[in-house]
Amino acid sequence: MGPLSREQLDAYIRARLALAGFDLEKLPEEADPATGVPTRAQALASLRSFVASTPAALASWAPPASSAASAQQGAVPLLYPSIDEARGGRR
Repeated sequence: MGPLSREQLDAYIRARLALAGFDLEKLPEEADPATGVPTRAQALASLRSFVASTPAALASWAPPASSAASAQQGAVPLLYPSIDEARGGRR
């Protein structure tokens, strides 16, 4: 799967904002230097840049394990019955 197009990123961002309860249409269309509130286009461009670059880095991050118990909880769960049980002869 290739990178998302600009329209696909915009649709994704608008959907995520809507799920979070934020209406992008409430932002002004014109810049207001008195308040400094970003315009819709500025906010969408910033979010598009973030979504296109950052989530892959966040998805691969895992906190360092401080103990064996926390390392076990951070491990990917195995399917049941796991292949590890078959290797060990348990059924």
